[in-house]
Amino acid sequence: MEERDTGVVLRTRPLTETSLIVHWLTERAGRIATVARGARRPKSAFRGKLDLCQVARITFQRSRRGDLHTLREAVSVRSFPELRTSIEGLQSAAHAARLLERVVETDAPVGSLYALFLQLVEEAASHPEDPLPLLWFEWHLLADQGLAPSPEQAGLSPGGQAILLRLQAAATNPPRIRLSTTQQQELRACLNHWWEQSGVRPPRCGTEGSKH
Repeated sequence: MEERDTGVVLRTRPLTETSLIVHWLTERAGRIATVARGARRPKSAFRGKLDLCQVARITFQRSRRGDLHTLREAVSVRSFPELRTSIEGLQSAAHAARLLERVVETDAPVGSLYALFLQLVEEAASHPEDPLPLLWFEWHLLADQGLAPSPEQAGLSPGGQAILLRLQAAATNPPRIRLSTTQQQELRACLNHWWEQSGVRPPRCGTEGSKH
């Protein structure tokens, strides 16, 4: 049976000389993987619709044997061309996408995480050099998974605790805070520690996850 959904591309990788595997975060089906047959051909109907963080209305056929489904159609809804010209924005979006793949089960509803990730992508595109949106995203992803400590238990300085409290309170958009280098490093170390405490290996910021 075919299903329709709206999704954002988390990652792609070649399957054959002509086809791609596309990993999506969708509104209803959650995190899914699809085969886009012929997507690597120059005249494919999928061309330009399967880039990292592209948002599309998709039609897919569920597999009866596993969790790799067949993509039938993708209609572009929104793209973020700014990510093509900003390595910082691209790395931030790819880092967030990689974390989602590590902590979110496949073929299960993701609730507010779809909107959370889409907001992170928007922030990465419009404020690529600001480290705060990614830290905000990671805190709320940890909280969604029941893994986040309270700010008072996070082992931060008083200033770091105050910033974390503001991240916690900002449910739909990251707050506008200018971080010093020391604050950024402290918060990054804190989040990496809590990912590792939870058994999740965090991507290396600025490197892993940027290929697609």
